[in-house]
Amino acid sequence: MHSLQALGDPVRRVLVAQIGGDAISAGELAARTGEEFGIGVSAVSQHLAVLKAAGQTKARRRGRERLYRFNPEMFRAVQTWLDVYRPYWSAAMNHLGEELDCEI
Repeated sequence: MHSLQALGDPVRRVLVAQIGGDAISAGELAARTGEEFGIGVSAVSQHLAVLKAAGQTKARRRGRERLYRFNPEMFRAVQTWLDVYRPYWSAAMNHLGEELDCEI
């Protein structure tokens, strides 16, 4: 799965935001996000597997649990890809701003 596709799911976007810079277990993530989305550890683990397959997270074992953390290299690659389109979007947003400033 492409890394941007993996972020297309709102649960996965929240999980990425929850992971932050520290390693965290699926159980801790489920405790933080489960109530908001009505999901448990199993569903969180499935979402984390998608993020890991897309290269956005890395996991390591600690006893019986896996600890997940960001893969900053993937996010740098996404940023590099987005930078190619930044001039277009900047120009389009500037033009939109000019249009919105016009009186009707």
